[in-house]
Amino acid sequence: MLVAAVAALLVIGSSGTEVTFKIGKSSTTSTLELITNVAISEVEIKEKGGSDWRGLKESSANTWKIKSDAPLKGPLSVRFLVKNGGYRVVDNVIPETFKAGSVYKSGIQVQ
Repeated sequence: MLVAAVAALLVIGSSGTEVTFKIGKSSTTSTLELITNVAISEVEIKEKGGSDWRGLKESSANTWKIKSDAPLKGPLSVRFLVKNGGYRVVDNVIPETFKAGSVYKSGIQVQ
């Protein structure tokens, strides 16, 4: 019974919602609008070959935007702060050829 109880706790503890990033309709090669499916506090991206994280600004609920002077170099990595959950990083989650309406899965579950 103890083994079954521990297994049940592991299953319950790992359940949650996978964070996804939808590319918003105002996105272009130099502007990125990300729409998340869960509430997060901060979003940053790092371009391919880049060493710095660049913050996106929240424009409305769960919608984050950044405008660049030059085209963004993908694939893009995303670092985000889950409300009450700490920072998470997803490497190379958004390809250079991103298109409005595309949804990318992070592989990260949050409560």
